Amino acid sequence: MTSDTRGAFGRIGIWSGALHRSRADDAGKAAITQAVTELEDLGYGTLWIGGSPSPEDAAAVVDATRSITVATGILSIWDHPAADVAARIARLDADARGRLVLGLGVSHGPMVPQYAKPYSAMVAYLDALDSATPPVDPGHRVLAALGPKMLKLAAGRALGAHPYLVTTEHTAEAREALGPDALLAPELSVVLDTDLDRARTTARTMLAMYLQLPNYTDNLLRLGFAESDFEDGGSIRLLDALFALGDAEQVRTRAGEYLDAGADHVALQVLTADQGGAGLPRAEWRALAAAFGDEL
Repeated sequence: MTSDTRGAFGRIGIWSGALHRSRADDAGKAAITQAVTELEDLGYGTLWIGGSPSPEDAAAVVDATRSITVATGILSIWDHPAADVAARIARLDADARGRLVLGLGVSHGPMVPQYAKPYSAMVAYLDALDSATPPVDPGHRVLAALGPKMLKLAAGRALGAHPYLVTTEHTAEAREALGPDALLAPELSVVLDTDLDRARTTARTMLAMYLQLPNYTDNLLRLGFAESDFEDGGSIRLLDALFALGDAEQVRTRAGEYLDAGADHVALQVLTADQGGAGLPRAEWRALAAAFGDEL
């Protein structure tokens, strides 16, 4: 990966599951446009559209911005045929197409009735993107890779990996698996609350769903956590390893730990006590931008 590619992502981005214009009414669409415009102005490197977005969601955010990198985090390969995705990307103008990154994932068995042989399914999907007219360039796609096989695939068939719900230890292992040249852009969930008991409650609310999904729990077990760490919404040990809790300076420090472990870019997902990750926490995004300053 070149320095220009790393520069296109920046060191810090924002991950949000609330940027789906396809699921919003007119007022919601306007709010999304205002939010992504401000995020670009604040200096973040990349906007990650979380929560299984569609190609149309990605295209809408690209259209609403000027120069920021826009990535899907993560588009499910089961929901959107590769030919349709490639055709939608091809309809973007050249400049817009150049800053769209297609983040792809295999989702989870409990959520996808047709889930089977996820690795083989991803290989076939990448093959279809390669054979589309025009193809989706490997330099404009990343994979939601957690385990060694998918990380190796991300290094060979994509720009790199976008792991979700991971520790700094996983980041170090992923960097070794990917090699020095592939992009590594983990997500880091953030609760801006200096009351740690309350912050952990917010984190547990978000974490509860993911602790029902074997892809995540298996990965955490590989990292040395025990089944007991998954009880009651997550142990303090687990929460402190997966989340950045506290004020904006503490978030900056935690993000730095991921960068020091081998990440090129960290995608921050802000959780709030009232909305989890479902809202547009613009005040928190501003506070984080001020804390990171020139590091963005």
